[in-house]
Amino acid sequence: MSKPLSGKTRLEHDLIGDREVPVEVYYGVQTLRAVENFDISGSYLYDYPEFIYAFADVKEAAAKANRDLDLLEPVLAGAIISACQAVKSGKYNDQFVVDMMQGGAGTSTNMNANEVIANIALEIMGHKKGEYQYCHPNNHVNLSQSTNDAYPTALKIALYRSITALEKELKLLIKSFKSKGKEFKKVIKMGRTQLQDAVPMTLGQEFKAFAANLKEEIDRLQQNKKLLLEVNMGATAIGTGINSDPDYTPLCIKHLRDITNIKVKAASNMIEATSDTGVFIMNSSTIKRLAVKLSKISNDLRLLSSGPRTGINEINLPAVQPGSSIMPGKVNPVIPEVVNQIAFRVIGNDLTITMGSEAGQLQLNVMEPVIAFSLLENVEMLMNGMKTLRIRCIDGITANAERCKELVMNSISLVTALNPYLGYEVSTKLAKEALETGESVYDLILKQGLMEEERLKDILKPENMIKPRKMNL
Repeated sequence: MSKPLSGKTRLEHDLIGDREVPVEVYYGVQTLRAVENFDISGSYLYDYPEFIYAFADVKEAAAKANRDLDLLEPVLAGAIISACQAVKSGKYNDQFVVDMMQGGAGTSTNMNANEVIANIALEIMGHKKGEYQYCHPNNHVNLSQSTNDAYPTALKIALYRSITALEKELKLLIKSFKSKGKEFKKVIKMGRTQLQDAVPMTLGQEFKAFAANLKEEIDRLQQNKKLLLEVNMGATAIGTGINSDPDYTPLCIKHLRDITNIKVKAASNMIEATSDTGVFIMNSSTIKRLAVKLSKISNDLRLLSSGPRTGINEINLPAVQPGSSIMPGKVNPVIPEVVNQIAFRVIGNDLTITMGSEAGQLQLNVMEPVIAFSLLENVEMLMNGMKTLRIRCIDGITANAERCKELVMNSISLVTALNPYLGYEVSTKLAKEALETGESVYDLILKQGLMEEERLKDILKPENMIKPRKMNL
């Protein structure tokens, strides 16, 4: 939490009693209690500014709807609206001090937002912080709302924006893989299955496949992101809409759409929407799937660059830092390694989200804070991880073309390309003999007179082994 500049305090009270609050801070007594109660994760609201700004969007839309319904007088509504806009400038991020992990279904987060916005509005109107008779966190900023509709709506807006940013970063990474695919299109190499030699391909084909693998995830992210558009503003406590005007929901949704430029819509069943967290499970699963793919690709990059003298060594990853405190000259694949670890965290958080969603009871899921924390963390880590992978690894990869070609020509698996011409039994015998004697398949075929050299060369041309071709058997 922010430290007071002067040591002076103001007196505030709540259900529990009176408390001294540092005079400089914009949050109030309920936020202060939450700070004291939930010193848990070391991650705070200010670490996730998109969540803060989404709350400000929700409070601004609510104030405009309440103003339209004559529930807030225009000057007060205007001050609250201006306060929300000020919050979205980022100036007050440090006032959102509640731990992301908290009991109470997000009430502490909601009240942190209500108190900060109320105190900014008070100053706009010429009053002092804490003079809540003029603008009250609950009576005015939280009017027609409950934590149980404001919190999930803010989370959905924050996630929608964050996943949109994630898509952009993913597209840049895909572009980098495509670029490498084009750069390496003539580098012939050996493909592998089960870590054993398979058949030839190009390094370009391998990198284009990475790009295609990730491109599939754009559609999945966009598809599941749309599920976040259904919100329950106006549901209030359990979905019945108690303490809200019958016209509040459509007005609030309209303003929220205008403010965010996101096509949110009211849930068809507010009671169901208030207790169900299935949308978060779906989005978490999609993010996990992306993480798993990125981790698999990172494994491949580590294998392809392994060595350099005793491994595969087909590619060189950029050297970004020394790799050992004891082994001179060692450089490790630290960027793919960190992407692996991000994926492990995302997979673990997905299980947390699943359990949090399952733990909901009756008309409310009180576990939404851990769901929110896990989802927002996953998106942020993946964005940072993909950017790091692109800039500090993929863009700087180089190919060891001669090494790649050498491995192809020395591989027994070349016999696979000859299988249609020599037959499976003869090809198997050749492979076994090559393995036992150390001679190349190429030399054995010529020695045993199984095929004319000119035809053998044609069949084993790199360009003839990396795609379908008409065969003259």
